[in-house]
Amino acid sequence: MDTAPRLAYDVGVAGLASGPVRQVQMLPLPVTRRWRHAFLLLLPACWLALVLFTYYWSFQASLERLHKESAQQLDFYAASLSSTLGRHEHLPEILAQEARLTEVLMQPDSPERQAAANRYLSVVARSAHIGTAFLLDSRGLTLAASNAGTPQSFVGHLYTFRPYYQEAMMGRTGHFYAVGATTGEPGYFISSPVWKDGRIAGVVVVKMVLDSFESALNRSGKQLALADAAGVVFLSAVPEWRYRTLQPVPADVAMRLSSTRQYGGHPLEPLASGLPADLSRPQLVSFPAVQDSRVLLQARHIGPLNWKMLLFTDPWQARQTAGLEASLAGLASALMAAVAYLFWQRHRRKAERLLAADELRATHARLESKVIERTAELQQRLAQLETTERILRETRDDAIQAGKLAALGQMAAGLTHELNQPLAALTTLSANARVLLARDQIGEARENLDLIEQTAQRMGQIITQLKAFARKAPAELAPVRLSEAIAQAMCLVGTRAHRLGAQVDIDLQPATLLVQAEPIRLGQILINLLSNALDALAEVAGTRQIILHGALVDGNVLLSVSDSGPGLSEDVLPLLFEPFVTTKPAGQGLGLGLALSQAIAESLGGRLEAGNRPEGGAVFTLILNAVPAEE
Repeated sequence: MDTAPRLAYDVGVAGLASGPVRQVQMLPLPVTRRWRHAFLLLLPACWLALVLFTYYWSFQASLERLHKESAQQLDFYAASLSSTLGRHEHLPEILAQEARLTEVLMQPDSPERQAAANRYLSVVARSAHIGTAFLLDSRGLTLAASNAGTPQSFVGHLYTFRPYYQEAMMGRTGHFYAVGATTGEPGYFISSPVWKDGRIAGVVVVKMVLDSFESALNRSGKQLALADAAGVVFLSAVPEWRYRTLQPVPADVAMRLSSTRQYGGHPLEPLASGLPADLSRPQLVSFPAVQDSRVLLQARHIGPLNWKMLLFTDPWQARQTAGLEASLAGLASALMAAVAYLFWQRHRRKAERLLAADELRATHARLESKVIERTAELQQRLAQLETTERILRETRDDAIQAGKLAALGQMAAGLTHELNQPLAALTTLSANARVLLARDQIGEARENLDLIEQTAQRMGQIITQLKAFARKAPAELAPVRLSEAIAQAMCLVGTRAHRLGAQVDIDLQPATLLVQAEPIRLGQILINLLSNALDALAEVAGTRQIILHGALVDGNVLLSVSDSGPGLSEDVLPLLFEPFVTTKPAGQGLGLGLALSQAIAESLGGRLEAGNRPEGGAVFTLILNAVPAEE
């Protein structure tokens, strides 16, 4: 036996720093070569047995879960169908008591009785949401029907071959599912005898169409089938299964199906060679119509005709789960073996980790030095960016102020005219007042002085607006009433609009709209937009109109300024807000007004958009954050 002692080094980072390496003696490992070979041979066999057992156990557990889930789905559809079938179970019996139907049976040749019965059955069919309701006499001849007068009317047809007629004539409630002999439309028939003076005078039949239930099956995506007692599938979520059989049909059953014309001319070919006779418990069966491998089959018996609802479920998920868990078990056991092997080599790995720790410390020191250098560079760049941003803000503010002064310069002629008229009026009124005082007409002189005061106040308002517009105010946002901002802008451009004969319409919905803005900068945007609109109107003849429309949309205020001018060309529109882009003739503008307006709008937390109206003319839309009215 190999009993030589083995040595290992118990080395750590702390030990390296604190003192010399300690030698630890390990216990001897008395393993012979023969036992080692036996262990190596036994290990794969144990591993394979573990994997197979895990697969079998997991497959059975997954199959049980699949069975429970499928059973719940099958129970739901079975209950839904049972509810649908039973909804009108007693309707034929109720109709059999109706006097209008018994009167037709007593007087079958009366057109009035027949028409009344047809109308009654039509109303019943519509109200009860059934396919058709009809009345047979004792010979099986249809006397009245809800579809009378239609190309597929049952009236005059003989249905003695149908089991629902035969059962009703025996005094029982009849049930039957078949393809319609007249319409070719499948349905579920319920019949009841009509008694008169102690004898059966006729039969009332209700036909229910199960299209809604079949549509629900199709939407389910499940492999569901509904078969009758003979094994004929007549409803299915798989259209190819319809009017096929679950097993070959015996000759006597085929003859009975043919005599009753239950499924018309369908050949009733088998889907499979046969299914188990006992369908009371879930089981794995071979059903090639689904797939080549075995599938889980569950069944429920439904209704008075002993129908079978079948659910075929592919157990591939159970197999997949079992394979996955078996793989995990095999992987886990292999990992455990690998861990044992790694544990055997842990001393050498400790030495490698020690070396790696030294390299890591050195790398950490280098990285820390680089981080310090990069941090200093980033701080320097951040300071440069802050300086650049401050310069940009100052430049933008100066540009905005310059834009305001330029706008004042453009409005100077109009403002001169606006001030000259009141000054001339003041001169005239003061001269008149002097004459009136000389004549001792005190009342008329007082009226002249009142007009002088009003004219002076009007001039003061204009000068106040000019001073406020030219003032360089800090951009502090606050709630601003949009109507007041528009009124102040109109005070500065109104004279030019009047001189051009332009009509300015203002429509604010509601009139109390509030926006988050700075009043002076908002006024500059409005003045720029109105001035541009007036420039455009100066180029056209005829009607000159400017429309300001404001509305609250999704928490924003949208103010559109549209004109009846020539509009914007398609090549200029994408570049309209670029600096030095203008549509005006040379010498009449630098192309900075809209660029500054866009910059101001963005500084207010909004934006400015441009376009053309369908009826002609340009439209500019200013979008700003709305302020609730209570604020």
